[in-house]
Amino acid sequence: MRILILAALAGLSGSAAQAVNLVANGDFDLSTNGVGQLKTGAGGTIVTNWTKTGNLAWLLSPATDDVGVPYGGSMFSIWGPSNGSNNGLTASPTGGNYLAADGGGNFAAGVKQTINGLTAGHSYNVEFDHAAGQQHGFTGATTEAWRVSLGTQNFTTVPQLTASHGFSPWLHQKFVFTATSASAVLEFFAVGTPAGVPPISFLDNVTLTAVPEPATWALMLGGFAMVGFAARRRRSSVAA
Repeated sequence: MRILILAALAGLSGSAAQAVNLVANGDFDLSTNGVGQLKTGAGGTIVTNWTKTGNLAWLLSPATDDVGVPYGGSMFSIWGPSNGSNNGLTASPTGGNYLAADGGGNFAAGVKQTINGLTAGHSYNVEFDHAAGQQHGFTGATTEAWRVSLGTQNFTTVPQLTASHGFSPWLHQKFVFTATSASAVLEFFAVGTPAGVPPISFLDNVTLTAVPEPATWALMLGGFAMVGFAARRRRSSVAA
């Protein structure tokens, strides 16, 4: 009996720990034309499974973040050790590609993706890593944030305050959304100040997973209680 209970609990806890990520290419490692300026048409970088929204956004990698990537007829880079600012710039927590988007005024941009397989009325965790910096060649303190939406719901991260030529370290963020339909658009849109400086927001490691149902947790807790009861009975029998 105890073995069966433990096996059932292992299955439940494994399901909770390995929740399915409904976001495709959430680490931005799949793209067309490598790293560079995001475009919706030919000639630029296209991030697989994502659609660019707004104006200026780029796909960066640890090897190109402060060195430069194609940007129209020139190069785009952010302040860092390779171009004159020892600001502590680091790669994303997983070390792969990451998104950079201008958050200032008419230049603001983001990315979106349609998420399928949702259950109306169910809660979902949207988690991601974000940081901030400033485009090379510009001067002045900035603020950066991400506005995150799923369907008609939206949240905004607490603005990061970035010094002139600076870097705001990577943070992990989680928002809880409630689905209203079987599919919805997940969008990340950069929000920053002041326009034209410009404020650059970074994004990586996006996941969207279902929050375990209360009944699942109740079953797990009940199972643990049964295991504890069985263990006490066994100890009592041995003592007798």
